Amino acid sequence: MTAPGDHPLVTAVKPLVDAMGGRVLAPAEAGPDDVVLAWEGEEVIAVRLPQLADSLEHILAALERRHGMPLSALDRKAKQEVVRGLEARGAFSVRHGVETVAGALGVSRFTVYNYLNRENGTKGK
Repeated sequence: MTAPGDHPLVTAVKPLVDAMGGRVLAPAEAGPDDVVLAWEGEEVIAVRLPQLADSLEHILAALERRHGMPLSALDRKAKQEVVRGLEARGAFSVRHGVETVAGALGVSRFTVYNYLNRENGTKGK
């Protein structure tokens, strides 16, 4: 067999695992909460999913890379779009999610709630 890193399954899922902030492990290293993936009946890799709070930090860092600047430097409209996208991804179901996002955007929690309420008000119309 090829090394796990060279396996087509690893090649296929690694970008997704990286985007989620997870880790790829050898199946023998898998813990009870890890997901072991098999290919044609043979265990090839295990995926360790991040804690939700870590995922939010990972998502915020990815957004900064995508925008090419700190999120706090974005204009109001762009910050509202970030909040809208984060809400769609469930970021505000994480404990202290609003506070974490507010800190990254350089705004108050009240402002984040206003962005959320504005979005939810628009959906209701």
